[in-house]
Amino acid sequence: MNYLVFDIETTDIILDDPMNLEIAVVSVYEKNNNSIKSFLKDQLHQMWPIFERVDFVVGYNSDHFDIPLLNKYYQGNLNSIKSIDILKYIKESFGKRVKLESVANGTLGYGKITSGIQAVEWWKQGKIDDVIKYCEQDVLITKDIFEYILENKKVKFKDLISEKIIEVPINTSDWNKKEENSITKSLF
Repeated sequence: MNYLVFDIETTDIILDDPMNLEIAVVSVYEKNNNSIKSFLKDQLHQMWPIFERVDFVVGYNSDHFDIPLLNKYYQGNLNSIKSIDILKYIKESFGKRVKLESVANGTLGYGKITSGIQAVEWWKQGKIDDVIKYCEQDVLITKDIFEYILENKKVKFKDLISEKIIEVPINTSDWNKKEENSITKSLF
């Protein structure tokens, strides 16, 4: 099955409603091409066909944040594509939200290169290549976590209070089930 893993970076930090934010960069990894590409806001029309051809999308907090924000720019409805939001599955199993950084360190043994706040600062300073590199690295981390979960049916992270490694089982039984996407194809 073909899927994509994606992440977005915005031009500012969330102060009130995340839907008031603007997209700076979207990075996508497509499984069938084994490649990662990044798109600035004015290039999003080049990205939509990738979303439209995959069987499902994978993200981290993507159902709550990324997909609704992307829908501001898409002529159809990205909610009609099957979505695997890793954070949603962690919360369902563990009962709490866990930061991508914590899951990456616990599960993969390495973390992010910086924070989203730093990426916003880079954007404001015109360091677009740094923002793209950061976004792409988050995509690759999310991809590696997704693949780890597929193989091991769990994630790990360090508890901030006890500092013990916690393993959280993840039910992946519906992840590889093909669903009919009712997405309206882009005109681009």
